[in-house]
Amino acid sequence: MKKKTAKLLIIALVCAVVPALLVSCTKNDEKGRPEEQKNGIILGFSQIGAESAWRKCNTRSIKAAATESGVQLLFSNAEQKQNNQIKAIRSFIAYQVDVIAFVPIVADGWDNVLREAQDAGIPVLITDRKINTDDESLYAGFIGTDSEQEGREAGKFLLKKFENSGAVPSNPVRIIEISGTEGSSPAKGRAAGFREIISEHPEYKIIYSESGDFLRSKGNEIMRWILDSKYKDFDVVFSHNDGMTLGILEVMKERGMNPGKDIVIITVDAEQAAIDALGRGEVNCVIECNPKFGPAIMSLSKKLAKGQKIPRLMHVHEEVFTEDDDVSAIPPRGY
Repeated sequence: MKKKTAKLLIIALVCAVVPALLVSCTKNDEKGRPEEQKNGIILGFSQIGAESAWRKCNTRSIKAAATESGVQLLFSNAEQKQNNQIKAIRSFIAYQVDVIAFVPIVADGWDNVLREAQDAGIPVLITDRKINTDDESLYAGFIGTDSEQEGREAGKFLLKKFENSGAVPSNPVRIIEISGTEGSSPAKGRAAGFREIISEHPEYKIIYSESGDFLRSKGNEIMRWILDSKYKDFDVVFSHNDGMTLGILEVMKERGMNPGKDIVIITVDAEQAAIDALGRGEVNCVIECNPKFGPAIMSLSKKLAKGQKIPRLMHVHEEVFTEDDDVSAIPPRGY
């Protein structure tokens, strides 16, 4: 009887102690979060919006990669407003996430909020678009596309296009540029890279440049105005993204023009709709801006959460598709 009583006491003791141990395993960590969240890091991500098929694909890539890699994602859509992004970053800081990553809608105006993240000990990863700052310690690194090279590829194609025709005109080749969001690093980079290539060729002249804000509706609106203005005589359109290009093509076709034949069309992004237009001969050159770097963001975020250093500058692989390519051989874009 004594043995049975002792055994029951031991069982009772175990039953009392084990739950206590289990409870202790769910105590908060040093950041005040449940301990079970430590293995799967928390990433706060601020996206600029959903303005294009490219951007939506970029978001899908990030969300899918977070799920696959076991990263808890706090996702915020800034709806094209920098103030919304700053508020989101501050909310990530308050939540004490492990890493913050964001796509800066414009290049300037980030120092204060990034210093707040730095003071909180939270590393920051810049993605897709670059920022301007005198203090590069405010962020750990950048992962995204090479906007300057995209602009250079546009310039290279243009020179080759006219040289191959054997008829570089004595009069200037008149270029219309529809640029991206004013103050954004892609707009600055694509414009700079393009000008770098054509600067030594005075026969190529940009006669008009305006920001279309990376929006299809703006591309449509600007081209309508151009065709009704003193700039209506031109030879080339260099558009900073496919969304604006598709709006431009709509207007040209409405006016009875033959884009890709009467006018050389160069565009950036490589959305499926732009590749289809390339196949129809309505676009002459499509420069890829690769949106699918969600897995790279998750890999880098895990390293940062462990206190590891990452490269300061990382560019994703990109290609150039032209009218000379077999468009049917280009794999489906997925965006």
